[in-house]
Amino acid sequence: MPPRAGSPFRDRAAHPLAGVTVLQIIPDLDPGGVAHAAIGTAAALSRAGAIALIACRGGQLVSELQARGGLFTPFPANARNPISMALNIRRLAQLIKTERVDIVHARARAPAWVAYAATRLTKTPFVTSFRGGYARGGPLALRYNSIMARGDVIIADSAFAGERASELFPAARDKIHVVVGGADCRLFAPKAVAAPRVQAVRRLWGAAQDERIVYFVPGAPALAARTLIEAVTRLTKEADAETLLGGTRFIIACDEPGGALAKEIGAAIGKAGLGQIMRTCPASPDRPAALLAAAVVVAISAQLESLAGFVLEAEAMGAPVIVTAAGAASETILAPPEVDESGRTGWRTPLNAEAVAVALRAALSLGATARDRLSLRARAHVEARFSIEQTWAQTLSVYAAARGGVR
Repeated sequence: MPPRAGSPFRDRAAHPLAGVTVLQIIPDLDPGGVAHAAIGTAAALSRAGAIALIACRGGQLVSELQARGGLFTPFPANARNPISMALNIRRLAQLIKTERVDIVHARARAPAWVAYAATRLTKTPFVTSFRGGYARGGPLALRYNSIMARGDVIIADSAFAGERASELFPAARDKIHVVVGGADCRLFAPKAVAAPRVQAVRRLWGAAQDERIVYFVPGAPALAARTLIEAVTRLTKEADAETLLGGTRFIIACDEPGGALAKEIGAAIGKAGLGQIMRTCPASPDRPAALLAAAVVVAISAQLESLAGFVLEAEAMGAPVIVTAAGAASETILAPPEVDESGRTGWRTPLNAEAVAVALRAALSLGATARDRLSLRARAHVEARFSIEQTWAQTLSVYAAARGGVR
């Protein structure tokens, strides 16, 4: 397994990156995981005394970047046309020289191809971010994705991603550092969410105040939703179904409530005869409140790396979580056999209806005291190992490694 990145530097005056200029290159600064990760890292760099640049085409979050100590430099990093990308190489090389950039970090594939060539021209340390999804696809896709394994130092977002990168691109093996994306434990904290916010989420979903909510993670594909529907169908046929499922509402959140996916899932719910206890609903924009409203969170998918951040946030909110037993998200869950039952923070399950039904039964059968203890363990687990501050500090440690300061 690739090594996890080092611990935080605590003394700003002694930080190896004080006075260093780091350029992150991303497609844009519109809301999304890549932009938020880049802004958070820029803020951490600024606090460490470094100069934090982000090169991209711009976007809605430019002002947030600037407010948090980062600097925006316009650059057509979203270009995918091969001719435009070729022209951007010299342009980026000039930017690196003008700004006296010490480290370049590419967080997306198209700008990474440009940054790789530019950093070879300028002899600048090159850092890449390798996600689990880059290990999938046919020969052409893997060829395109291979740029993320060509960094002088490579940040893998999970042990799974690091291992797959090592298998697919053996030359990358000794350059990989695992840095798992973290949760903001100040924002995602039960005490930080007022009761009216939770009530607003329940109204959005049409759930009664006394209904127990099972929240199916938004953005998961139809296959995962159908697996949940089949699992619940199994539970309704068991002898104690009324006791187990009474007063429970299954919410399948959809990013586009009237879209094709929502219609497909709604039709499957109707066909299964589950309309009384299961429905599709809009994904709440208030995610902390939505997670606090949930008695159980279900995050099952064949591509769990996209759900890793959501799972950490759910744990931080104290929600019992059911995840697929593979990929980045499952690495953040404590469950047997790695820990005793008394140390569990969630359930890992194969992506099949029978196994998901077993996990649902266990989660829904928790008594109030047992659930409270699990919730406290889950939050403590995230605070101890997966806070966003740790992610930023570990990323800065990787930057120091790229300069030869730390390995």
